[in-house]
Amino acid sequence: MVASARVQKLLRRYKLAIAAALTILLIQGLVVWSLRSLEEGEAERKIRRSKLPDHNIQDPKRDVALWEKHKSLPGKNRGKWSVRLERTGGTAASALRRGTSRKGEKSGIKPKPPQEQSVIRPGWGGGVLRDLSSSRNHSDARSGTDGAARFPGAAVLGEPGSVDLAHQASSSDFAPKCDIIGKDALSALHRAESQHCRQEIANIVCRHQAGQLMPGTLPQFCPQLGFSSQVQAVGELDNSLSNVENPVRVAFVLMVHGRAVRQLKRLIKAIYHRDHYYYIHVDKRSGYMHREVLQVAQQYPNIRATPWRMVTIWGGASLLKAYLHSMQDLLSMLDWKWDFFINLSATDFPTRTNDELIAFLSQQRDKNFLKSHGRENVRFIKKQGLDRLFHECDNHMWRLGERSIPEGLEVSGGSDWFALNRRFVEYVINSQDDLVLGLKQFYSYALLPAESFFHTVLGNSHMCDSLVDNNLRVTNWNRKLGCKCQYKHIVDWCGCSPNDFKPQDLIRIQQLTRPTFFARKFESTVNQEVIEILDTHLYGQYAPGTIAIKAYWESVFEQLDGVGSLSDIALTTYMSFFRLGLKNLATRQNQADACRFEPVGFPLSVHLYFYDDRFQGYLVRQEVQAVGSDVKETLEMWAVPQTTFILEPNLKEFERLKNLEIGTDWDPKERIFRNFGGVIGPMSEPLAVQKWARGPNLTATIVWIDPALVVAASYDITVDLDAEYTQYKPPLQRPLRPGTWTVKVLKHWERVAEVRFLVTPLTFKDKEPLRKVEDSWLHAGPPRDLYLEQSMQQLSSVLQLPRQEPAMQEARRKAQLVDRPLQEWVDSSVGTFWVTGNICASQTSSCPALVLCSKTTWSSLSPDPKSELGPVKSDGRIR
Repeated sequence: MVASARVQKLLRRYKLAIAAALTILLIQGLVVWSLRSLEEGEAERKIRRSKLPDHNIQDPKRDVALWEKHKSLPGKNRGKWSVRLERTGGTAASALRRGTSRKGEKSGIKPKPPQEQSVIRPGWGGGVLRDLSSSRNHSDARSGTDGAARFPGAAVLGEPGSVDLAHQASSSDFAPKCDIIGKDALSALHRAESQHCRQEIANIVCRHQAGQLMPGTLPQFCPQLGFSSQVQAVGELDNSLSNVENPVRVAFVLMVHGRAVRQLKRLIKAIYHRDHYYYIHVDKRSGYMHREVLQVAQQYPNIRATPWRMVTIWGGASLLKAYLHSMQDLLSMLDWKWDFFINLSATDFPTRTNDELIAFLSQQRDKNFLKSHGRENVRFIKKQGLDRLFHECDNHMWRLGERSIPEGLEVSGGSDWFALNRRFVEYVINSQDDLVLGLKQFYSYALLPAESFFHTVLGNSHMCDSLVDNNLRVTNWNRKLGCKCQYKHIVDWCGCSPNDFKPQDLIRIQQLTRPTFFARKFESTVNQEVIEILDTHLYGQYAPGTIAIKAYWESVFEQLDGVGSLSDIALTTYMSFFRLGLKNLATRQNQADACRFEPVGFPLSVHLYFYDDRFQGYLVRQEVQAVGSDVKETLEMWAVPQTTFILEPNLKEFERLKNLEIGTDWDPKERIFRNFGGVIGPMSEPLAVQKWARGPNLTATIVWIDPALVVAASYDITVDLDAEYTQYKPPLQRPLRPGTWTVKVLKHWERVAEVRFLVTPLTFKDKEPLRKVEDSWLHAGPPRDLYLEQSMQQLSSVLQLPRQEPAMQEARRKAQLVDRPLQEWVDSSVGTFWVTGNICASQTSSCPALVLCSKTTWSSLSPDPKSELGPVKSDGRIR
């Protein structure tokens, strides 16, 4: 009692202090909880926005910690923006670089943190989830809708992403039917842009949480698990088709996309025979390619284009859907009597003749050829993400959480390129047994399903003894370069992609002991010589004097694509090319009226032109009208980029430096800029790439200077002994100031090398001519003339730059230009970096100085025998 009274007395005396202490503890708890939520939101946001190829998307807390550490540095240290680039092209940067580049990639715009919740409850509104910062391909949104699905049974066809193809209605309002838990599912809901995609994700996750989505067990029909027929050695092959009775017929299914039509035609030319069949699916986003394929199909009765098209993204369920749909179509074509199904892409090319392939398959007509992963299954399942739930919508593969592999199933997989016999294809398409139906359901929600579905069906079926561990082709893997997480913008996973073949890689084909008939990948914009070598090996050289053997053209734009398919900077530049070409023509012809033309409308076409595997420039075709005439003509103009790279003599260790290039769309796998010629505008995100020979380790400073002599960025790079490339994209705030930029490589602040590049001012904004002074902000440079958080201008004296004020005044004057003065500024700038001399006419021109384009060697209208499809010869071939 005494103790109790004493406690009560103490409580009365210190009640205010105790209350204050409890309040402080409560506030601290709330602060800790809030910071943790913000940290998780920040981590997820950084994962979505990161574009660094070496980023591990499964370890976001590491990058958050690095960035927080960077932010804690003193201002002057942080402002140095020094970065140490690692070897192999600098694709793995230091912690400091990772922090600064992420912070800078959005051009100084600070987005609002996502309002992330740990649980989403039924009826929760979906509008808050929209995250405008997510990056996906929107060139052709799918119209698929969602609904409930059951297992097993083919009658429930068509859940979006399902391999069964049918469609079901979805709710117009986003209302989850359960409490959604799990970080992956919540992240996907936050990032998905369309309401129907969020609804699909919610429906799938709810069904998965309820155990209604995946089959728990699947039957096993293979009497001998893990069985695989031996692969024949090359020396054991009988390649003579004359010894084969009743040779098999092949249905080649080509999955193509992009704009490399001439390379596709060359492939068709190499594999064509009148006894076989060619079924071509063109990605729904590739309208130009589809138009060209339809024209090819009209020429030959055994070439057809699929009457349906879909968007097939890397790693998506859509690719497996496309294969199954193609199989179903081929089985229903009663006039096509085929025995084997072989899939190809436009980046494949044969390594043996068609006759050799048919002779081989005719001796193996009961076999199915698939390449396995060659590693233990547990590791393959983890690496492939088969133990994760995925869903495809909004042209993106969303990771939604974990799942279990069905019991009784022996999962296999490897390559998604295969040769399957008709009997197995019929089983896959027509079977109603639980194995096939269950695997279709399982792989509807799998990453890279085409790399595992057919392997697993065959390996667990009663036809497992027909499996041959060989897909009859060789792939040019260089995982050091090909595993750069380059598909993070469309897939919540890191994957690898093969490299393009080059002549030095052909030894890999020669050294193989297993039979192969195709190789991949090939890209004529990267290297066409290797295709020419294979073509000559298979079918002999073209006749001496055949033109255009070393030339390659690839379409960038066609009128039917619509001018809306071009960016403002592309449209601005192509129009400027053409105006400059017309001006040069008139000047050369002394302003003769017959050779003075005005452009009409927009370009009709734009092509990339290569010769001897070197980029030669752009070819722009457009209608014109002669001065004083109403007659219209069509001309094509050739714009050639000029080199601006300067290398100082007597470099000693810097003799290693072979090139310095600025551009956008850097491909770390092929080590080229996909933006050929470096067409850069105020809203572009350029990066600098240095090419090195082997030599001693060295350190250099890279400095970027804008047209108004503003020091935009400065950072250090270290170059290891065997480094070939280093590259870094400084997080410059946009808009970039138009005009001539300079990037210098320095050693102890002395110039080692220098390159100039053009940031072209825009004459178009949203495809409309820029005529309003209010739009001059596009050309005014970044706010407060700061490209980074802190000014670098203190370096101007070290760099011995001229006085800045005159250059700044001139830049500000030009930023106000519109209409004709703006156009003249653009043409003057472009003319400094491009030569636009050659021009030709598609038909006889009123200007006598113009030759026909078909008579030139450079025009996109000139002959190209290697990619032209002619009549079928007596031996059934085209080539």
